[in-house]
Amino acid sequence: MIREKMRNRFGWLAEEAVTEADGREAFNVPSERLPEAAAFLKECGYDFLVDMVGMDYGDALGIIDYVARSEDTADVVVLKTVVADRERPVIPSVGDVWEVALMYEREVHDYFGIRFAGNGDMRRLFLRESWNGYPLRKDYDASPEANPVPLENESLADMDTVPSVEVGPDGNERTVLRPLYGEDDYVINFGPQHPAMHGVLHLRVALDGEIVRSVDPHFGYIHRGVEKLCEGYTYPQILHLTDRLDYLSGTMNRHAFCLCCEKALQMDVPERAVVIRTIFDELTRIASHLLGWGSMCMDMGAVTAFMYGLRDREKIMDIFEETAGGRLMANYNVIGGVACDLHPNFRKRVKEFIPYMRKMLREHHMLYTGNPIATGRMAGSGYLSRERAIALGVTGPSGRASGWANDLRRAEPYAAYGKVEFEELLRTGGMTFDRYIIRLHEIEQSLRIIEQLIDNIPEGPYAEKVKGVIKLPQGDYFQRVENARGQFGVHITSRGDKTPYRVKFRSPSMVLVGALKDVAPGGKVADLIMLGGSFDYVIPCIDR
Repeated sequence: MIREKMRNRFGWLAEEAVTEADGREAFNVPSERLPEAAAFLKECGYDFLVDMVGMDYGDALGIIDYVARSEDTADVVVLKTVVADRERPVIPSVGDVWEVALMYEREVHDYFGIRFAGNGDMRRLFLRESWNGYPLRKDYDASPEANPVPLENESLADMDTVPSVEVGPDGNERTVLRPLYGEDDYVINFGPQHPAMHGVLHLRVALDGEIVRSVDPHFGYIHRGVEKLCEGYTYPQILHLTDRLDYLSGTMNRHAFCLCCEKALQMDVPERAVVIRTIFDELTRIASHLLGWGSMCMDMGAVTAFMYGLRDREKIMDIFEETAGGRLMANYNVIGGVACDLHPNFRKRVKEFIPYMRKMLREHHMLYTGNPIATGRMAGSGYLSRERAIALGVTGPSGRASGWANDLRRAEPYAAYGKVEFEELLRTGGMTFDRYIIRLHEIEQSLRIIEQLIDNIPEGPYAEKVKGVIKLPQGDYFQRVENARGQFGVHITSRGDKTPYRVKFRSPSMVLVGALKDVAPGGKVADLIMLGGSFDYVIPCIDR
């Protein structure tokens, strides 16, 4: 047990400091002890930092780290730490333990003003450096006068000046500024308004001739303050926001939020709704992979493949519209089940779609997978090892293309996934082609799951009766699902009110863009767009 190991290793860890958070071991660690506690957890196999949640407790600020073992991503423990100084809050960085923390810490800094000593990049992640205040603090001034609409773009000097916090031998902190680029560096901008950026993403790319030296992503161009909005919405109202994060995985994101609320309420969802949700999730996965495949092909110049992907995806949109009323955003899952029962044509249309899609998959492989020009473009580019995927938190098809088994449908089955047979597909190459082909192979597995469920949808109610006003019991809750890009997570802190105290969404796309910094250097600038397409990120999921 990790509890005994931590207690035996650290004499300062009092019994009352080890609690339980949503059924998981939670360790409340003093901020100055955080790095050594994190390092020991990694020694014990907890090498995957799932998410980092910034918190404002009123009298103190803090963070909650969800950490898992890469060998069993269902095994999650929680690290909590607080800092009482709200004026100059500093927490030691854990970026040298879990590399993905370097990005998560920038997010916490942006929203809460916590600085992380030892993190070499303390720029704001989403907002301008000139932004006044920290939006997710409870004392934040949200008036328009505090932050009037800017009339000019953010200066490149602000973007390229990197602050960091250093703690001297005397214990005093100081901020150090350094330039990101030298005077002789040749830097070009990709985006934010660029058709191949898959959204309003801005990449600052340093080149040596046509070879990429470094990539510096800038987010926030479509930031909508979703997590702040959640604090003023009731739980049923928040549902419509989840569809608008990764809009290509909207059904699955919504499913995650419903599961988190239902777990907190200890609510049993009717079996009919459980199976229907699973079928909708897999149809959504197929639709997303088809668009991702088509977009990546178009990034390499194959417009025909993009049109074929849209053609096949349209059949899923028609199925959704007939039952749920929505297409891209079905708005179907609700707390307790689904919004309405299935349309009488649902089974028939889904059963017709399965053989059609299998035939089209063969066509897609003939059209593009076997094309020597396409395979030549993808061969030998964009290598991401299994170890780097874990360090950077790259889950989903991109992580599995590097040989990391991280599929939550297998590791931590939810909905009806524990009742069906399917393969968790792995590849060991970790190259662009591996990320390309694995999504097409996953479509076949999704069809296999749907095929097992479509004639076995139980009779009975499609939703549990819920109260008009939903209040979650006080506590912290965390739920993950496997969406089309990886592990999508929902953290809810409830104080027992009809609105949440804090909501945090784990974006699988954010770490996928971060992985570009790892795989792009050394490659040609002409391949940069193709590399981004192979990760299949969705920008609104990042910006939130």
